[in-house]
Amino acid sequence: MKQYKAFNSAGKLTALLILITIFLTPFVIVNAGERGVLMEFGKVQNRILGEGIHVIIPVVNTVKKLSVRVQNQEISAEASSKDLQDVFTDVALNWHIIPEEANAIFQQIGDEKDVVKSIIHPAVEEVLKAIIAKYTAEEIITKRGEVKSGVDNALSIRLGNYHIAVDDISLVHVHFSERFGEAVEAKQVAEQEAKRAEFIAIRAAKEAEAKVNLAKGEAEVQRLLRDGLTTEILQRQAIEKWNGKLPLIVGKETPKFWNLSELFKGYEN
Repeated sequence: MKQYKAFNSAGKLTALLILITIFLTPFVIVNAGERGVLMEFGKVQNRILGEGIHVIIPVVNTVKKLSVRVQNQEISAEASSKDLQDVFTDVALNWHIIPEEANAIFQQIGDEKDVVKSIIHPAVEEVLKAIIAKYTAEEIITKRGEVKSGVDNALSIRLGNYHIAVDDISLVHVHFSERFGEAVEAKQVAEQEAKRAEFIAIRAAKEAEAKVNLAKGEAEVQRLLRDGLTTEILQRQAIEKWNGKLPLIVGKETPKFWNLSELFKGYEN
C-alpha cells in the first residue's frame, strides 16, 4: 500500500513537471539586438521573430537566436602589389547580419561563428589581394584613401551576397618587407641629395650671375664717367682745385711759371 502511494505521488510530480514544461515551452523571448529564426521540425521558416515574447508550438517549433548587432573583426592578410612587393595589412571590419535576412543566413551558412570563419575571413583576404594588386607599393602609401574606398566597395558587394552588411572597414596598419623599407629609405636619401645638389647649383649660378651684373654695372659707371669728362669739366675742376699760385718750374735755365693753357692741356691728357 505504501509503495502504491509513493508511486502515485511520483507520477503526480512527473505529470506536474510535464505540465509546467508544456506551459512554459510555448513562449520564447528574443532579446534586444537579436532575431529569432523560427523552425518547424528543423525546417527554417520564412517568418523571422523580432525582439520580444513570441508564442510557438512546443515540440513542433524551435527557435535559433542570431545577433544582428554591429560586430568587430580584426583580420591580418598578405597580398602582392602591382610591382610585386609583399604587402601586409591589418584590417578592422565592422559588420552585422541583415535583420530581414537572418533566416537565410542561418539556413545557408549557420550562426555568427560560421559566418566569420566561412565567409568574412576568406572574403577580406580575397578582396585585399584583388585591390592591392592594382597599385604599386608607393601608390598604396600615397593613395591610401583610394585603396580603402576600393576595398570597402568590393567587400560590401561580396558580403552583401551572403546577407551581411559592412558598416565600416579600416586599414589599421599597412607595412612592407624589410628589404622594401630599406629601398624606400635609400630612394628618399638619394632624392634629398639630388635636391640639395640642385639647390647648390642654382645658388652658384645666381651668385655668378650677380657678380657678372655687378661687373657690368661698374664698367658702365666708368664708361659714363669717362664720357662725361669733357675739356670744360676738366678745366673747371682744375680751377676749383687751384690755390691761386702758378707752378714754378726750376731747371738749368731761369726759373719760370707754368702757363695756364699748358696746365689745362695737362688735365685734358
